[in-house]
Amino acid sequence: MKGFILTLVLTLVGGQKQDLEPAFHMGKTYLYGYESVIMHGLPDRDLAMAGVRLTGKLEISRVSQSNHLLQIREPKLEEHNGFWPMDPFIPSLRLSETIATCLSQAFKFEYTEGRVGSIFAPEDCPILCTNLVRGILNMMQITIKKSQNVYELQEAGIEGICQTRYIIQDDSKSHWATISKSKDLTNCQEKAVKNVGMSYIRPCPTCSPKVRNIKGMVMFTYKMKYDDSGVSLMSATSEQVYQISPFNEPNAAAVMEARQELSLVGVKRTPISAPKTQLQNQGSLRYHFSGELLQMPIPLIRIKNPDLQLTETLRQLVQNNEKGDTKEASAKFLQMVQLFRVATLDQIESLWLQFVNELSYRPWFLSAICAAGATDTFRFLKQKIHDEKLNIWEAAATLPLAFHFVTPNKQTLEVASTFLTCPQIQKVLVHRIIVYLGYGSMVNKYCAQTLLCPNQLLQPLHDLATEATSKADAKDMSLALKAIGNAGEPASIKRILKFLPTFSSAAASLPSRIHADAVLALRKIARKDPAKVREITLQVFMDNTLAPNVRMTACVVLFETKPALPMVAAMASSLLTEPSLQVASFTYSHMKVLAVGRIPQLYKLSSACNIAIKLLSPRLDRLSYRYSKVIHVGDYSSEYQAGAIWRFYLMNSPSTMFPSDIITKVRGYYANTATDIIEVALRSQSLAKLIRKQNIPFAEYDTYKTLKELGKTFLGWKELPPEDPLVSAYIKVLGQEIAFVDIDKDAIQQIMMHLTGSSDWQPVVKKVVEEVQRGISGRWTLPAMVGELRHIVPTVVGLPLELGLCGAAVAHTAADVDIQMSPPLSDNFRPTQLLETKMDIHADIRPKAYFQMIAMMGINTQYFQSGLEFHAEFSANTTMKFDARINMKEKNLKIETLPCHQEAELAAVRSEVYAISRNMQEADSEKKSQLLPKGEVPGTSDQPFQPPERSSRPGSWKQSSIPSVISKGYQQGSEEAHHHSAGRFYTRMFCKKFESLGCSTCLSLKSQNSAFLRNTYLHKLVGELDAKITLKPVHTDADIDKIELEIQAGSKAASKIIDVASSGSKEETSPYEDIKAKLKKILGIENVFTASNKTRRRTKRINRDYKTADTGLWAEPSAPHLSSSSSSAAASSADGKEPGNDHKKDEIRQSGKKHGNKNSSRSSSGRRSGSSSVSSVSSKVCSSSQEDHSGDRDCSGHSEYSKQQVTLPVYQFWFKPADEQGPGREILNSSISSSSSSAASAEGISRTMSQPKFLGDSKPPILAAVLRAIHKNEQPTGLQLVLYADTQPWRSRIQVFVSSITRPSRWKLCADASVINYQKISGSLKWGKDCQDYQIATQIATGQFAAYPAMQMKLEWLTVPSIIRTTARWFYSFLPGAAYVLGYSLRQQLGPSHQATLVMALTSPRTCDVVFKLPELTIYNRAIRLPLPFPSRPGTPVSTLPSSDWNVFSQATLSLIESFKAHCSVFQNTITTFNGVEFNYSMPANCYHVLVQDCSPELKFLVMMKRLEESADLTAINVRLASHEVDMYVSNGLIHLKINGVQAPRDVPYTSNSDASILISSEEEGLALKAPDYGIDKLYYDGHRLKIQVAFWMAGKTCGICGKYDAEKEREYQMPSGYLAKDAVSFGQSWIISEDLCAGACKLQRKFVKIEKAVGFEKMAAKCFSVEPVLRCMEGCSATGTVPVSVGFHCVPADSAPSLERQLRLGQKSEDAVSSVPAHTACSCQHRPCPASAPALTRS
Repeated sequence: MKGFILTLVLTLVGGQKQDLEPAFHMGKTYLYGYESVIMHGLPDRDLAMAGVRLTGKLEISRVSQSNHLLQIREPKLEEHNGFWPMDPFIPSLRLSETIATCLSQAFKFEYTEGRVGSIFAPEDCPILCTNLVRGILNMMQITIKKSQNVYELQEAGIEGICQTRYIIQDDSKSHWATISKSKDLTNCQEKAVKNVGMSYIRPCPTCSPKVRNIKGMVMFTYKMKYDDSGVSLMSATSEQVYQISPFNEPNAAAVMEARQELSLVGVKRTPISAPKTQLQNQGSLRYHFSGELLQMPIPLIRIKNPDLQLTETLRQLVQNNEKGDTKEASAKFLQMVQLFRVATLDQIESLWLQFVNELSYRPWFLSAICAAGATDTFRFLKQKIHDEKLNIWEAAATLPLAFHFVTPNKQTLEVASTFLTCPQIQKVLVHRIIVYLGYGSMVNKYCAQTLLCPNQLLQPLHDLATEATSKADAKDMSLALKAIGNAGEPASIKRILKFLPTFSSAAASLPSRIHADAVLALRKIARKDPAKVREITLQVFMDNTLAPNVRMTACVVLFETKPALPMVAAMASSLLTEPSLQVASFTYSHMKVLAVGRIPQLYKLSSACNIAIKLLSPRLDRLSYRYSKVIHVGDYSSEYQAGAIWRFYLMNSPSTMFPSDIITKVRGYYANTATDIIEVALRSQSLAKLIRKQNIPFAEYDTYKTLKELGKTFLGWKELPPEDPLVSAYIKVLGQEIAFVDIDKDAIQQIMMHLTGSSDWQPVVKKVVEEVQRGISGRWTLPAMVGELRHIVPTVVGLPLELGLCGAAVAHTAADVDIQMSPPLSDNFRPTQLLETKMDIHADIRPKAYFQMIAMMGINTQYFQSGLEFHAEFSANTTMKFDARINMKEKNLKIETLPCHQEAELAAVRSEVYAISRNMQEADSEKKSQLLPKGEVPGTSDQPFQPPERSSRPGSWKQSSIPSVISKGYQQGSEEAHHHSAGRFYTRMFCKKFESLGCSTCLSLKSQNSAFLRNTYLHKLVGELDAKITLKPVHTDADIDKIELEIQAGSKAASKIIDVASSGSKEETSPYEDIKAKLKKILGIENVFTASNKTRRRTKRINRDYKTADTGLWAEPSAPHLSSSSSSAAASSADGKEPGNDHKKDEIRQSGKKHGNKNSSRSSSGRRSGSSSVSSVSSKVCSSSQEDHSGDRDCSGHSEYSKQQVTLPVYQFWFKPADEQGPGREILNSSISSSSSSAASAEGISRTMSQPKFLGDSKPPILAAVLRAIHKNEQPTGLQLVLYADTQPWRSRIQVFVSSITRPSRWKLCADASVINYQKISGSLKWGKDCQDYQIATQIATGQFAAYPAMQMKLEWLTVPSIIRTTARWFYSFLPGAAYVLGYSLRQQLGPSHQATLVMALTSPRTCDVVFKLPELTIYNRAIRLPLPFPSRPGTPVSTLPSSDWNVFSQATLSLIESFKAHCSVFQNTITTFNGVEFNYSMPANCYHVLVQDCSPELKFLVMMKRLEESADLTAINVRLASHEVDMYVSNGLIHLKINGVQAPRDVPYTSNSDASILISSEEEGLALKAPDYGIDKLYYDGHRLKIQVAFWMAGKTCGICGKYDAEKEREYQMPSGYLAKDAVSFGQSWIISEDLCAGACKLQRKFVKIEKAVGFEKMAAKCFSVEPVLRCMEGCSATGTVPVSVGFHCVPADSAPSLERQLRLGQKSEDAVSSVPAHTACSCQHRPCPASAPALTRS
């Protein structure tokens, strides 16, 4: 046993691991060689790279138990710029000397058991050198676990505290140990990183780190040798790699690689000399950021004297801009921003005093001050505003930029707080709004950097909210809430809740827009405390007492907190009983949008919404756009980890027909981050008041007083609160609200008073015209830094790796405009005088725009830069110099300008990527290498690119489905383009010459990229791109003096087409006939219409031969037949004169072979039944052609037609045009299909139905335009346009002719469009030589599609240019994929090769079927939801539709407008409300009911109705309007009319003489009343039926049995008290008007009732009283008729004794039980003596 224990002890001792922490012995100095290299570039061969190498000798000695000294000797910095390894590192002597100076003294550091502690450096040592020392000491950081060889831990280093894995290999025999450690730089607890300009970019904490676009890791390898004396660090190496993939492409990333080598070269006894100066503690190994933040990612500037450099830079900047060198001015602007960041306040003030009076310098100065964002620049700007050195517009432009770019720290926040109290800011509302919103944004950015946000920063905003509440100032409340929302701190939640009625009863009296602002203020707070905001917004959402728009806003904020499935399901469950359809529709729509989302950050929310919507009723999906919706547009690429969404939140109000609140925002997603790019909101309220007649004194009329008294008789009735017209809007950029505006009537009047001193709008117009007449002259420049984004991380070397992006934009305009008007404006100016004036305008306008962006990846310090730099720029430049003469009276416009004499660049885009090396000591020796090696660029062709014609080859199904007409000339062209783009260089020029105008436009492309290495977006950017559009002069035989454009409208249009000199005398005798012949010759249209006539005659002959009705697209007699599927096309192409005729013949022959048997049978049957009706022939045609999928067959006979199509798929249905059932059409078809004896009759009918071939034969032109170039001693050249129009009751037509006036060119364009019977629109477009080369035709027709009303759109073509074929080929290849994504079905199906057809059939008011037929592909879908209901008549035969006067297109528009208007009708016992709710209610006889009345504060009208006792079908109505009381009733079978108690004749229209018009007239069998100024569009009464239509601006403002017209169908049974009735009877009876027992005929009144039986109440006997009164007979009367009604009851204990007389407020009591009680409907009263003088109660 003892031997066993001894053996075990020896084994344990021998197996114990050696202590491997390196140690430095006292009295010894260890000498190490050190080398570090950093390289930047792409990992591909043959691409340039940039880098630096730092070498030196290190001496390390131990001076105490833990303190060590480090001496760096002979440091040398070398730069590499070029191609590795051909180009060597080049020493930078001056920079090496600078680094050697700061490293000359020894550094002290603490080192214990392999861990580096505090680092001490000389006080004046730059942080750059201290960080280099950190990089060296970081290699010595080792954490050894004696009990493990493989382990992981969080280890501190220069990059922060990151996850580290160790592997130890110990060779005990040789006494050597190898230690390997690796760090994942994406998995750090406390990472050393600095972000600038990214405060508004939100990372996704729950997203997977695998998809990050920046990845980094570092590996260390240590060689240790140990012996009895200890462990020595023999060598250490490190390799660090950062991969940056801007487009998240896995095989495309820029790489930063850093390497370090540390090797022991010797040990000496001489100790390191102690530092001569006292060393300062610089902290731990963690990297310190400082100086690199001052250097922007732009070329280095050697700053010696900021004052002088600022002055010189500003002068050069302005001079370059005035010379037109915008690129250089932009570069100088960025340098100026860099200089301002290091300038002191005195230097800035000195520069301001120097240029304060130079107007051209001020915009550059102020913009650079804002972009600098330093404390001194911010303080300077505040001082200038305080001293009123800036005007209102300058301050309004600079303040938002200053608050956006300023660096938030304690100093700048103190300055910002002084902005809030500045008197000059307070007195200008715009400045005040900007400052408060900007201050909130500053607080948000500052608190995002700290763990705890100081309360004193939020105090100014809280104080503003408190003060606004005490003063009841709604505008300041809104401002405070928006500023608090910008700050986004949870500490403000309690303040926000004070503005929500759900949490504060005092907030109930606030406007609903304040409630909505309070909810929106929680949006940014949700990012820090989502659980709390989720709880608040859910309670607001569930609060039914709040306005619908407030609840919908809460829904938006709630979903932004990303609630989990239980909460989403709870919201869905609440919608099942939701009383507001607006809220239900909005929430359901929002859930549907989220359910289909593809954003990874919203996957959990999307799945929760997907489950929740399955719980909801599908009826919510069928609601129209009268209800609130969320519209979503967006996409996300999982491959590139990027996407964007665009959402529209449409919140409808019950009081408006259209959305009252619209919020739209664009959000971008990139690599697990999200950014709200822009958000714009518009809120409107009572805008109808602004367009209505406002000077009507409604409150002075009797109706107003009557309605006031009537309201007192209804328990709990309240009129609607007054609403003032208001339009408010706000804009958010990057999630921060930067401005908002509230515009009401007073604000508009104040603006007009400020501008003109009058609130009338006519002086405003006059003043504007006078200002314009004085001319416009000046130069305007707007420079701005667009943004600055920087991400900085340390490298193991101790140098910063920066990913930087900054951009600047410059807009410049120089204008000189002189305007002369005659006659001059009179003193009593009216805008109509402008229609009689002549204006001469001389303008010289030169706008320019330039945008520059610089992106950098590499080392960016104030001493040197090394890395990759991407430069991109966009420029646009144009000159508009012209003279214009406008004669408004003569309808003439003439513009003259000079031709282009020299080449001008209109727009250009350039980009390039370089490997750069710069250092401060050698600022003039910048090293810049293009990433691609130099190569020979092929010459640029000056000719436009025209791909050669070539037939397409069969390929995939998509390629095979492309029609031959667009496949020609594409394949070889695409291959050639691919050949050029696959190489290193691409150069191409496209030019279009306009010789007649003496100019040409060219697009030149020049590209050199590395896509030949890898076909990725990153490699396509690497290289050069130069694209520009230029305008060049074209040398012609005769010089051009000027270019002239003249437009003449009206009766004198024809005179401008021919030479004015030759037509002056002729015009007096004949205004048009003398020039008609010349006009037709100039336009070259005689041949065009002659060819059309030939085609039409040949078509009829062919049709007679075939004995079949031509029912194709071009069946109109006056139009040429183009359809390849019709036999008429074969005849029209028989002469072979038009291009493509051979191809047409082949197609027709093939079609004939395919259906040969069917054609022959069809012909024979036609011969046998020559005198039969056309319907039977058509039926046989349809029944024998079911296999024909072209969709062009037309069938007569509705029953047969529907029977044949009922079993067919939708893509095989036939479209039947509506006009083919008209009388004229039937005669035409009969004549065509009959024997030859009726041919003359058919031709006669064709002639009568056809229009003149050329409208100029009967109509003068209505517009003429001539664009010509005036030459010296030569005829003018150019183009002319002539427009004709002819409008007739059954047909409208328009013709446009464009022709060249350059001899001998015969190029022309002819366009013709016509509307036939308002059922068909047809058009054609021809162009080329005499309009004969190319032609396209189209037609839109209405008709029937599978028994549904439908519309068909057809497009046919014979020949088209190659560019159209190429474009169509691209569209055709893209279409199947797009259709699949949108959920459409596809089918390969042959059809006419030169025809496309789209059919849309209305299957219900909210759905339609769509069939899109292309030559070889059919795309279709069924039951597509329409955004608005459309009136339809499914099942109506086409034959029943009138052909001559059925204006379907205008009717569609009117039907759509009518669908927005409200209609209420009463017929017998059926009542249909404004909201479309239908119910049955039998009115008690002789009792007036409030059918509809105005419940707004204006109380404009009242309509009452009662049922007459003698007949249950007869009714009488009483209408109160202003001082008019109108009675309509039936007596002795006749309708009578009384106005103010006086009988009025029924057949004579009555018109009122009051301020608002009232018209009463006979209509059909009754009377119609129209009072649009009161809100009644039309009231129709015929004794049995009553129809009321109110104006759309009365939405939400009516009440009565017809309802509120608010689309809230769930709340339709709303009684006068606001209580919802249990049933229709209770609802109708609640609106009965009580009358006096003696004077009135109605003996019913409302009373509270008590249940006559005991019920259980908390297990106690109770008695219950109704919460709403029930209809009862008056005292002394007995009920002869009753009806049961459901009533709610409030119950009290049985021992209490409340009386019914005291229950005046029962309507406010809780409802404890519901029971059915009888309501009286008829009464029998004993005769009672009534006082003779007893006044009768009015019906109010």
